[in-house]
Amino acid sequence: MTRSRKIVAWIVGVLLALIVLLIIVIALFDWNRLKPFINDKVSQAIGRPFAINGDLTVEWKRERDGGGIAAWVPWPEFTARDITIANPGWAKQPRFATLQALRFRLSPLPLLAHRIDVPWLQLVQPTVNLQRDKPSRATWDFTLPHSDAPSAWQLNLGTIGFDRGSVALDDAVSAIKLKVTIEPLQGAIPYDQIVAQQSSAAREQAGKTVGAAAKKTLASSADQDDADNRIGKPRASTAYLFGWTATGTYQGTPIKGHGKTGGVLALQDASEPFPLQADAHIGDSHIALVGTLTDPMHLGALDVRLWFSGTSMARLYPLTGITLPDTPPYATEGHLKATLNKGNSHYSYEDFRGRVGGSDLAGNLVFVTGGERPKLSGDLHSKLLQFADLAPLVGADSNASRQRRGDATAQPADKLLPVEPFRTDRWRAMDADVKFSAERIVHGESLPIDSLSTHLQLNDGLLRLNPLRFGLAGGSVGSTLMLDGSQSPMQGAIDLNARHLKLKQLFPTFEPMRTSFGEINGDAALKAHGNSVAALLGSADGELKLLMNDGAISKTLLETAGLNVGNIVIGKLFGDKTVQINCAATDMAAKNGVFDMRLFVFDTSDAVINVDGTVNLATEQLDLDVKPHTKGFRILSLRSPLYVKGTLKNPNVGVHAGPLLARGAGAVALGVVAAPAAALLALIAPSHDEEGENTCRAVLEQLRHSGKMMPSAKKAAKPQ
Repeated sequence: MTRSRKIVAWIVGVLLALIVLLIIVIALFDWNRLKPFINDKVSQAIGRPFAINGDLTVEWKRERDGGGIAAWVPWPEFTARDITIANPGWAKQPRFATLQALRFRLSPLPLLAHRIDVPWLQLVQPTVNLQRDKPSRATWDFTLPHSDAPSAWQLNLGTIGFDRGSVALDDAVSAIKLKVTIEPLQGAIPYDQIVAQQSSAAREQAGKTVGAAAKKTLASSADQDDADNRIGKPRASTAYLFGWTATGTYQGTPIKGHGKTGGVLALQDASEPFPLQADAHIGDSHIALVGTLTDPMHLGALDVRLWFSGTSMARLYPLTGITLPDTPPYATEGHLKATLNKGNSHYSYEDFRGRVGGSDLAGNLVFVTGGERPKLSGDLHSKLLQFADLAPLVGADSNASRQRRGDATAQPADKLLPVEPFRTDRWRAMDADVKFSAERIVHGESLPIDSLSTHLQLNDGLLRLNPLRFGLAGGSVGSTLMLDGSQSPMQGAIDLNARHLKLKQLFPTFEPMRTSFGEINGDAALKAHGNSVAALLGSADGELKLLMNDGAISKTLLETAGLNVGNIVIGKLFGDKTVQINCAATDMAAKNGVFDMRLFVFDTSDAVINVDGTVNLATEQLDLDVKPHTKGFRILSLRSPLYVKGTLKNPNVGVHAGPLLARGAGAVALGVVAAPAAALLALIAPSHDEEGENTCRAVLEQLRHSGKMMPSAKKAAKPQ
């Protein structure tokens, strides 16, 4: 053997010997000697005491799925037992987390390129205690060492597996205390089976909360979505392996929930969805979901079927941060897709359907966080809207209903106008741009409102409904409503016009009106301030005009329409007989909630009835004089005037003591209304069917000319 060959042979031999020696040393090495070094380095890295209290062992195994040379090089599999991570000194619990064991595999070759590749990591019986105090110090906020230079090492973590464990949360900021226990299931449950089980359970809960109609509505929407296969699914081999239960309180309200999850969380593979299922009751609100979470390392995408139900949508605000109105009991089901980025998340609740009281509701909503304020936008529609279901929006429901939905403001027994304050503090929490339409609205059985559409815009506490339109009795009611919740007290304004409301359609069950050609037209423009309907109307400034021609009226009709004061007055004047009305006209001026009757007149076939006085909506007091003027001697009882005192809730109607009115005195009594009568002429417009002559034109023209003949009316009539 030549000298050069001997040198090469020695070198190779020495290298082989060193490799063998290194393998023997590594195989026999006591890895527990590294625990002080590891504990110290990890503690410095997380700013919190860390300790491996049990054994630290390593097993060497080939990764046959690694491919290439990686399949031939042994990979270390580390097991660290009895691990503890301490909490900061201010925390109630001394330990942040404990693990019975931590196992993970490490790819050795990437270490040469300063890359730490951990294909999988297994947590054995983890226990975690999370706490946040009132100053917002949180145990999950770790003090990491600050460095301006980027690290030369890169960590790639593949999947995280876990088994039974528990998580406790005590958050003083959100007032939530929660304990979650995780246990392995007796056997794997396929994804499709969990979807079917949760759908059935959620529909049963909706039926209990709202009624059988809600169960039927949700069942139809769920079947449609299952047919369309819209929810993202994990791979066929993925199943639910663990179940969890949760108990606790949220702001003093009991929390109880349960659900299931997969067994392995893929952190790096963004294409592998992680199955989730949850069913939770928070007070009387029920929230359930089933679906998947993709790219959990970055909370990339949530794709679930989502159910809500409860006594009022407003109760979801503390849970979701979304400002929703007070409603009757509700239940919805839809498809939620979310991109969960810190500070800028995007949620879309797609193709949802549901019931709110006796009304159906469907549509699409999008909620985006980030920017100055979160924003809710969407398009909602209803095929049949029960008008009574709108009552909680303005606090007009019963005290029992308010108590069920969690409002402590009781309506006084002697007050008619709702006193429940609007939740304006929530209006500035988010912005909104939502369109809503209802194909048909039902108000009892006798007063149908054809349709409703509005465009709701909320910007920094300023709420606008522009436009707010009703289709009513063959005509239309158009309005714009503004409520500025950013001011205290809240400022409000409404402009409203009603055109061509057909009397025969407005009262379809009232026989004398079925052949009527008459209609109602009206205008209102009011400004107000206050934080409830009662306060707003009690401070209103503006005017209201209303005109009705060729109609009929009776005590029974006004009782059906809910006009308490009117049916008493008509009962006093005419008994319960039906009276034909040639024209009814009113022109009111409002100042600080006091509505003054500039003109309020009924022209019937038997008499002209004039109403003077005021209605004070701030105190709900009535102070009116009803002066009938007969056109003949057919109704002798009409020769004495009436008074209307008392309140809107409890009116007092009686006969004025004094001399009887003479026949024909109506012309003199109405002679001072020339200007209001002229203003009301603007409300006379041709009807859609051009049916006959509007009788109010003749009546108002007569009032104008009568007023011009009176000296006291000349000044008022001059601008006309």
